[in-house]
Amino acid sequence: MLSFTVRMRFEESDHEAIRSHLVALTAASKAEPGCVSYVAHFISDDPSTVLIYEQYRDDAALEAHRNTSHFKEHAIGGLYQRMRERHVENLTAVA
Repeated sequence: MLSFTVRMRFEESDHEAIRSHLVALTAASKAEPGCVSYVAHFISDDPSTVLIYEQYRDDAALEAHRNTSHFKEHAIGGLYQRMRERHVENLTAVA
């Protein structure tokens, strides 16, 4: 299983547009057969920062996710166009 977080920073004025993209992207991603978990968060004390926790069954499932129309529309065409910073942390499960 692949697990990782994606942290992105945006202009505070983009909050509602970012929220809209996240709602659509989350719902569609959770419906993918290879997606184990997809949870998007705004950081409570920093509303211009988003943290997404993602888990996929395997590399093929992650690649399939990145090739979906919803990823292209809401991540590449939406979030990526407005983000100011992006950081990915790949995770290794302890047990």
